[in-house]
Amino acid sequence: MKDDGSQVATFAGGCFWCMEAVFEQVRGVGRVVSGYTGGELPNPGYEAVCGGKTGHAEAVQITFDAAQVSYEELLAIFFSIHDPTTSNRQGNDVGTQYRSAIFYHGEAQRKEAEAMIAGLNEMRIWPAPIVTEVVAAQVFYPAEEYHQHFFTRHPEQGYCQFTIAPKLAKFREYFGKLVKTL
Repeated sequence: MKDDGSQVATFAGGCFWCMEAVFEQVRGVGRVVSGYTGGELPNPGYEAVCGGKTGHAEAVQITFDAAQVSYEELLAIFFSIHDPTTSNRQGNDVGTQYRSAIFYHGEAQRKEAEAMIAGLNEMRIWPAPIVTEVVAAQVFYPAEEYHQHFFTRHPEQGYCQFTIAPKLAKFREYFGKLVKTL
């Protein structure tokens, strides 16, 4: 928990642009930062992470107000906007940097993440078991400025139209009550 009472969640589920675009629209989320975590190289950059040898995943770090959106709701959104059953791949994005991972901040988050995974596996939502890693949060390195708020700045770009826009539509359809109002 931060000094202002907000909490932090860190998720990796493919390209960080996709995750960022959705979580920026969640009521109760104050800040979303695209970046890198889970690897060995200090201060990695995009080119190094894309090379797949740093051990880092593309991830988002979310600051949220738990009075408006719960960690469990954030987990539900996370699992709905990517395929947690494929190892090191999301669509055409392939490599360890695109793995599905939850970097928990404290035991309560770890327990909630593990319970949700167990429940989803039990319900057989997907045809294969969830492979999402649940690991303690590590140093988070913000990505370069040109990666921040990518969809907001480039909504007409091809990747945004064909990959991110459908994820946003799915989020709005399934989680309408959690969409920020302007």
